[in-house]
Amino acid sequence: AFNAILAAFRLPKGTDDEKKARADAIEAANRGAIEVPLRVMETALESMKVLRGMATDGMAQSASDAGVGALCARSAVLGAGLNVRINLSGLKDADAAARYRARSEELTAQAIAEEKEILALVEERL
Repeated sequence: AFNAILAAFRLPKGTDDEKKARADAIEAANRGAIEVPLRVMETALESMKVLRGMATDGMAQSASDAGVGALCARSAVLGAGLNVRINLSGLKDADAAARYRARSEELTAQAIAEEKEILALVEERL
């Protein structure tokens, strides 16, 4: 996603048409640089369903693994969220930026809550 941003910034900007094409390419590349980490956030959050199952129904000896997985998944969500936030500044569409920010914040809150719940389940089995 970052390479697309670099490529867009390298486009010619001598004429009005080139400037417009370059600006459109930069905007599209910025959207991609936001959407990729948003998908990472969604996927990492989705993995917590498996981890919850491990914490409740898995082997008692692997309960701590479910906890470690929850810690890692939350870190993946929060880390990808940082990438979303840093790329929002390059987006000219303020409405889209607000939607992306809200989605990122929603996923972050869900991941934090899921981690807490999974760790509580793990603690019960230790």
